[in-house]
Amino acid sequence: MRHRLALVPLLALLLTAAPASAQDRGGAGDDGGMSEGLGLLGEGMQMFLKGLGDELEPHMRDFAEAAEPALARLMELIDDLDAYQLPERLPNGDIIIRRKPDAPPLPDPEARPEGEIEI
Repeated sequence: MRHRLALVPLLALLLTAAPASAQDRGGAGDDGGMSEGLGLLGEGMQMFLKGLGDELEPHMRDFAEAAEPALARLMELIDDLDAYQLPERLPNGDIIIRRKPDAPPLPDPEARPEGEIEI
């Protein structure tokens, strides 16, 4: 009990010293320009990301146009993504994508239109 009573004056002293030290550093309202610096840093980051986006946009558009026919062909071959399990990597490095056992059967490969090749 005596130890607790001895802590009360120490606690009171610490609580009164904290506001005095804050006033020495410019008070609670003045953060030494930290908020202004953070604001400028945020503006700079926005400008950087906008410039990066403007520079990459034409390249991404070209890539999308070039990849579109290949992706369309891939979607024709796969038919329905829900009919397949997640890809699996084998110990030898091969990656396989299995059809789900309850998936509907594939169309007859012999009924393929003339000129279409199998990949």
